[in-house]
Amino acid sequence: MKCIMVMFDSLNRHMLPPYGCDWTHAPNFQRLAEKTVTFDTSYVCSMPCMPARRDLHTGRPNFLHRGWGPLEPFDDSCIDMLNKAGVYTHLTSDHYHYWEDGGATYHNRYNTWEFFRGQEGDLWKPQVDDPDLPPGALGRHAKQDVYTRQDTINRAAMPREADQPQPQTFAAGLDFIRRNADTDNPWLLQIETFDPHEPFFAGRRYKERYAGYSPDDPHFDWPVYRNVTETPEQVELARRNYAALLTQCDAYLGDVLDVMDEKNLWDDTLLIVWTDHGFLLGEHDCWAKIWMPFYEEVARTPFFVWDPRAGKKSGERRQSLVQPSIDIGPTLLDFFGVERTADMLGKALGGVIESDAPVREAAIFGVHGRQVNVTDGRYVYMRAAAPGTDNQPLFNYTHMPTQMRGFLSLDALRQMQVAPPFGFTKDCPTMKLPARGWATAQNGDVEKNLLWDVQSDPNQQTQLDDKGVEERMIGHLVRLMRECDAPAEQYERLGLNP
Repeated sequence: MKCIMVMFDSLNRHMLPPYGCDWTHAPNFQRLAEKTVTFDTSYVCSMPCMPARRDLHTGRPNFLHRGWGPLEPFDDSCIDMLNKAGVYTHLTSDHYHYWEDGGATYHNRYNTWEFFRGQEGDLWKPQVDDPDLPPGALGRHAKQDVYTRQDTINRAAMPREADQPQPQTFAAGLDFIRRNADTDNPWLLQIETFDPHEPFFAGRRYKERYAGYSPDDPHFDWPVYRNVTETPEQVELARRNYAALLTQCDAYLGDVLDVMDEKNLWDDTLLIVWTDHGFLLGEHDCWAKIWMPFYEEVARTPFFVWDPRAGKKSGERRQSLVQPSIDIGPTLLDFFGVERTADMLGKALGGVIESDAPVREAAIFGVHGRQVNVTDGRYVYMRAAAPGTDNQPLFNYTHMPTQMRGFLSLDALRQMQVAPPFGFTKDCPTMKLPARGWATAQNGDVEKNLLWDVQSDPNQQTQLDDKGVEERMIGHLVRLMRECDAPAEQYERLGLNP
């Protein structure tokens, strides 16, 4: 038995042909949908990048207990569990956050791993003098901060497409497949690329696929996380640049499908293609993610699975509510015959793939210290901090006092308390550190309770005012928070009765 998991970052569901988009060039995603089961009701859980990967390893939501951070010593990693059960695991990735302070415990859970450098602000190529910013630059590239500076230097070191991290990541994955396709020993390969995450760095041959492209276009492939202030023409340029990078992702996905055909892997190989979240490109008058409510464009994700056990289901769609970031771990364990732990709250998806059998009534999702969201597949309810609470009390519970690119503050560490164990911490107390919320609030809507009917209003243009539906969604929210063993102060912060 084998598994190939292809993971993209910031892959937009609404810009893929299998989900109804008619202007992007992504024939291999369409080919993928024709071969696999396509999930129509797939949602994020913990946001953004590394919290989603902690979900993947542990099979449980983690955003209620801490922000961006590494795996904890008490976490059950499904990858580590597979290793111990005799499944060889390999990671090939260009996602540089794995190798920063806030992600440094993930890659060593795999038997082997390969890392290809140069994405975004990865502190890679050294240069003492400041580089020249691109002429006519908009967005992040219009200023010389540490990340745009480094990105400009990194790009100069990649004159050919083959020099870029995404092609190298997929090439390494293909090499692993070709060298290990014929073994009788079980293995899992995770091919993970940072693309199409911003900046949308794609070659000219991909940009030329889109009407309106000109080599004289302004440089705009890295929007700032805020409301849109650009002209409609500039917004369209950023969307085209994202689409060009999506087309590049599609090309390398096609290489994976080709090698599965070449090596006749469909009979015994689980194929999973997914993403951690989407990205706003002007929808709701917003760029990016995190700072605004988690609209459908961010929270509802593309998800494709081929399971050779499931009657070889292909070209079919599933409506059951799933959460890949917490469901993939239990699904992998189930596929390889490894028993999941009691702390894993995600669901193995074999039954959904086989017959669309439901695995949950509702799903919880969010980012540490902002709205806590819940959906039943039709309605989405976003619960904000109660008025007058100043988004408090809020704490990080951890043994690993790091965040995205550094340590948690000394001020927080000076105020450290020792918290009694949670149900999932293996009888270990944790540090309890004061927090303000991982993502800065820049949008007043994150301070409101919002209710949407995404079945009748998929673009979330009109908030729903229905007290009965709201009370039912609050019931789901509280039940799921209890299931996660949420800290008591989360109920207080949100004005909920536990």
